[in-house]
Amino acid sequence: MNLHVLDAFIQFGFMRRSLIACLALSVSLTPLGVFLLLRRMSLIGDALSHAVLPGVAIGYLLSGMSLLAMGIGGFAAGLIVALLSSWISSATKLHEDSAFAGLYLGSLALGVTLVSLRSSGVDLLHLLFGSLLAVSNESLTFIGVISTITVILIAIFYRALVFESFNALFLSLRSKRLPSLIQAMFMAIVVMNLVAGFQILGTLMTVGLMMLPAISARCWSNRLPAMLALAMVVGFVSSIIGLTWSWYQSIPAGPAIVLVATLLFLASVLFGSHKGIFPLRKHAG
Repeated sequence: MNLHVLDAFIQFGFMRRSLIACLALSVSLTPLGVFLLLRRMSLIGDALSHAVLPGVAIGYLLSGMSLLAMGIGGFAAGLIVALLSSWISSATKLHEDSAFAGLYLGSLALGVTLVSLRSSGVDLLHLLFGSLLAVSNESLTFIGVISTITVILIAIFYRALVFESFNALFLSLRSKRLPSLIQAMFMAIVVMNLVAGFQILGTLMTVGLMMLPAISARCWSNRLPAMLALAMVVGFVSSIIGLTWSWYQSIPAGPAIVLVATLLFLASVLFGSHKGIFPLRKHAG
């Protein structure tokens, strides 16, 4: 890459803030995407990204574009949907993903309706697709705090998360409530990160940075540490190339990042050494 391609990041503070925000989000979103993938809950992330919208909309209606109000509202809405889905699946014969599907569709419709009561189409687009090139110092601090908390919690509960993903029965032998507690904590972290991402990528694009790098990494390795590292690298590369592309081609930054992540996903599906259609390298045995 020629140095002049990076001139935008060198010359403009808002581009540097956008890049730092995306890299920080990649650090926390991509590991969560890997664990969602291992739990066969890939679409749950998408459902939760829509579920936070009513809370964000209520925060917007009460306080305008207040990051704190919209963040608290989005976190509360996401948790409510997650808890309701869990309760519905336990009280009925519906699978949890079916409960999520029913609730997130209603949440999306409610959120759009609430925003439309006061806003213009521009404000609605901001909530749905973010405003990456207008990241404030307040937003950057908020994202940094959420990313740091996420990494710390994943490090502390790493073994429990792994066991809960692969063998929840093992955890239940130690404590009947432990799998439920780990699941609740994990879903709370997912919601927290989706709320952090909506400000810059929007509720519809944040899940792309969460899941696409994770799925790409799965095509290259079946070892969890390697998957976590590869997913983070894909997130970094998508952020840098997507931001650069958006600057020089005058296209929206959030969708540009997700499009780059999609291209890397397609390349991984074709050539990934573990699950690719035309693997570049076969594993021994």
